[in-house]
Amino acid sequence: MELPSSHDIHRLTVEEFDTTKLLAHAAKQSRERKYNEFMIVDIDSHHYESDHLSEIYEYIDAPVIKQFGKAFQQTMGRPMFPQRGNDQEMGGRITRSAVRRMEKSKHKDGGKHDTELALRWMNAMGVDYTCLFPTPMLSFGLHPQVEVEVALSRAYNRWLCERVLASEPRLISLLYLPFNDPDECYKTVMEFGDKKGVVGFLVTGVRYNPVHDNEYMKTYALIEEMGKPLAFHAAYNWQSKYMEQMNRFISVHALGFPYYNILHMTNLVINGIFERFPKLRTMWIEGGVAWIPFLMQRLDNEYMMRQSEAPLLKRLPSDYMAEQFYATQPLELTKNRKLLEATFDAIKAETQLCFSTDYPHWDFDLPSTVYDLPFLSEQAKRNILGGNAQKLFGLKPWQHDKAGKPLYAG
Repeated sequence: MELPSSHDIHRLTVEEFDTTKLLAHAAKQSRERKYNEFMIVDIDSHHYESDHLSEIYEYIDAPVIKQFGKAFQQTMGRPMFPQRGNDQEMGGRITRSAVRRMEKSKHKDGGKHDTELALRWMNAMGVDYTCLFPTPMLSFGLHPQVEVEVALSRAYNRWLCERVLASEPRLISLLYLPFNDPDECYKTVMEFGDKKGVVGFLVTGVRYNPVHDNEYMKTYALIEEMGKPLAFHAAYNWQSKYMEQMNRFISVHALGFPYYNILHMTNLVINGIFERFPKLRTMWIEGGVAWIPFLMQRLDNEYMMRQSEAPLLKRLPSDYMAEQFYATQPLELTKNRKLLEATFDAIKAETQLCFSTDYPHWDFDLPSTVYDLPFLSEQAKRNILGGNAQKLFGLKPWQHDKAGKPLYAG
């Protein structure tokens, strides 16, 4: 389907911004590949919480922070968290994020509006469940006021649970942890751990907290006890001293996302967190997969020469990494197919890799990104596209026919 250029955006009517139409090719793929025969779980998609701040601010308990947020929104027209700018806008293309406000919905309520739009693209792609994340808040870990991150993240979690997850079983989430405050992280897990649709918890990767700090151990222990995963969602930070050296967004995008996953994974592995919490399952999101075998090799090599600096480890670092879970997007479809196949083998993709779209961002992946890989067996495709996440999150088919047979979205 040929999309209009950015110069044509102002001429398009609201009716033309229809997710179903924009994803017509994806729907065709879904029918051709018979996605309706098995479950597809997307473990990373996004909405824009900044569209519904007036609703979210009502959930803030601290009156001063609530008033500050409302006033900032009314006078400045912006949320009270760091902005990443328009680095990701793509000239000559319509990006779903840029025009999302123009798409019609039956609902004025922000939660119902986002639910309706999510179900449209899910049905088009053949996705049964999606794990919904915020977008601007991915950089909220850089906020200079810890109490603001705590207040707004709690308000967002409450809004998401009450206005979205409680009413739509196909939408799930790994809830935002206010990681700048370890005690509040623990309280968040305690408060929201049993809420409908909450399948685990999330650390946004763009931050400076040492994830191996002893202050987080009680939170890790609680999440492990609950049997739910802890996810790390990467993003980029062009204001980082490391990234400021680059003059093109393509460079920052290529290195920024895997950088934060590499950093946090290294600290967890070398400091023996997976040895201390052997049943704690972690999920690594939006960094692709190419970084994983690289880090396995680097850490194993260093460990063999300096084992005394990682005294808690009883196995090679790569052994611990191979037991974690990883998201596909953005899957690096290199022309060297053997390299991609070796990567899948190294990370035990058939049991540890989970499909993600990252929709509606400009670089999102369709299920065909995985389904069309020639070196995967049919069972491996189904595991990666849904089976692995289904087991990890404890999901069941969301609908059955009269005979009790599961119905899938495709």
